[in-house]
Amino acid sequence: MRLIEHSPPGTRIVTGSLLFSAEDIIRFAEKFDPQPFHTDAEAALNTVFGGLCASGWHTCAGWMKTFIAYWQEETARLTREGLTPPSLGPSPGFSKLQWLKPVYAGDTITYSVTMIDSRALSSRPGTFINRSLNEAVNQHGETVMRYEGTVLEFA
Repeated sequence: MRLIEHSPPGTRIVTGSLLFSAEDIIRFAEKFDPQPFHTDAEAALNTVFGGLCASGWHTCAGWMKTFIAYWQEETARLTREGLTPPSLGPSPGFSKLQWLKPVYAGDTITYSVTMIDSRALSSRPGTFINRSLNEAVNQHGETVMRYEGTVLEFA
């Protein structure tokens, strides 16, 4: 089964939701993005964000976490049904990354993936590159993050 058969273009799949706690935001930021609006709730009050908010990279990492969990479950489901799941490989990159709104402590973010298109790679027979729109939406229905991603698929 090809990924494009599993999720035809335009099909939006919700991969999961994550609650961004103050503790998680600070822990991530201290390791990977130690700016005051990510690491210090008091200092964050006096910034353009007006409060503690997650690093955009934390928001992106949340997308990957929910996608991997979703894909592991989906692969197991397809296998139980006697189908061969698509064989996905690494991503050669992404484009058009946008952090549209801050993710504040206490926000629940729901992630999704929507297939855009798929094409065969002429340089590697049996290999396809799939392009998707990946989004994150807060509990108010506001899109907080968006990007176009690519993933290789092996037939």
